Amino acid sequence: MTGRIDVHSHLLPGIDDGCECLDDSLQCARAMVAAGYTHSFCTPHIWPTFPGNTVDAIPAWTSALQIELDRASIPLKLIPGGEINLRADIVDTPDDEIVTYALKRKFALIDLWADRMPKFFKPAIQRLQSMGLTVILAHPERMRMVQDNPDIADELQAMGLLLQGNLQCLSDAPDALTRRTIERYLAEDRYFLLGSDLHKPETLDIRLNGLPRAIELVGKEKVDELTKINPLKLM
Repeated sequence: MTGRIDVHSHLLPGIDDGCECLDDSLQCARAMVAAGYTHSFCTPHIWPTFPGNTVDAIPAWTSALQIELDRASIPLKLIPGGEINLRADIVDTPDDEIVTYALKRKFALIDLWADRMPKFFKPAIQRLQSMGLTVILAHPERMRMVQDNPDIADELQAMGLLLQGNLQCLSDAPDALTRRTIERYLAEDRYFLLGSDLHKPETLDIRLNGLPRAIELVGKEKVDELTKINPLKLM
């Protein structure tokens, strides 16, 4: 039986700003299992500052960490993926270098940090979509261009984008723009997925505390859809 599936995690040790060592990864994996997760996508940052995070390296690292989880009797199944920082030069990136969920070349996770929609945004999205990919935008509630204009979700979804919310934002202060935006988008049924975006053991409780808060807001059935049913489509 499949429990919850984390669709956004920096669980692989020592390769980006996530878990720093194997012990961190094991500690986070145990906490995810305790919270009801049976699967986790490993989605390290695909940034120029992390040139080693490639479509070849990530599956190997994921398999290596899986061996360690199995050795420690932690029942969490890992699946490779990546979080692509959307940049203008993605239009020149070869198709076979684009990291996708489960390397199935069906869904791609992107992030973007912008106060307003950059000129390269639509061409970059269209480039990924031309490969037959469904593009998922990570944590839009953390983007200033979304916080300042939440109705931009209509434009994003008209472009064919799916949205992934971060559980941590539900633990932010009630008046924080991140929390106000994620609560609004949950109420408006904007999200396709909810993920932990886990990075380090010391911040994981704050992230997982967002799970019961999401259930309070929209109910268990909807949260199950965002953390169980829809994530299965990524596989």
